[in-house]
Amino acid sequence: MELHHLFPTVVATDRLVLDPLDLAAQLQTLLAMRGDASSNPDEGCAWTGDLNGVWQLHEHPDFRDLADQVTTRVWRYLTMTGFDADGLDLHLQRCWPVLSEWGQVVGRHHHPNAHLSAVLYLSGDGSGVDGPLCLHAPQQLNELVPGLAVGHGGPITHDHPCNQPEWMLSSEPGLLVLFPSRLHHSVAANETEDALRVSVSFDFVLTARAADRPSEYMSPHPHQWQRCKRPVP
Repeated sequence: MELHHLFPTVVATDRLVLDPLDLAAQLQTLLAMRGDASSNPDEGCAWTGDLNGVWQLHEHPDFRDLADQVTTRVWRYLTMTGFDADGLDLHLQRCWPVLSEWGQVVGRHHHPNAHLSAVLYLSGDGSGVDGPLCLHAPQQLNELVPGLAVGHGGPITHDHPCNQPEWMLSSEPGLLVLFPSRLHHSVAANETEDALRVSVSFDFVLTARAADRPSEYMSPHPHQWQRCKRPVP
């Protein structure tokens, strides 16, 4: 019997070569941006720049090159997944750091404001003890009986490839992960007391090109939008 794994969610990984001196400077920059804060705002949650005014990290001189490298790979992802790059424009909407101390997590969430998201890791040793990234399955179509894959004695092998509820990925410096922004994800607890988990997140938006008439399902280019006046009180 042949099994056909249909309708996949495409998650891409790649590796950037990080210069040690540049990386050291970038880490110092992020620590300075965080300042005296250590969480976000619950002590059990990692500090994230987007909730603390640091959401345009791609414009900082220390991170412009990294942002350019990530953007290059985003274009490659789009081409490899069937998009016609000549028919769309890509926009880096926001970019922010995430710093996770011992015991801190990032709760399950998705990015409804964006289309494609990316995470670039600046720390880690591949063991996952500093908190692996968890990508959650939107549905488990192969559990057949709704709720059966939760377990509790159900007759499905735990973590069988055809019924995985999630996929865990350990961080390493230079590891880049690209995934649809609608995909739910989280970060497990950093279990290393003396290790700071550091990553940079990116949100991208796809629109029609500025010179084209947009197709039905593509948003027009922002240059073609009209800002509406606020009503007079």
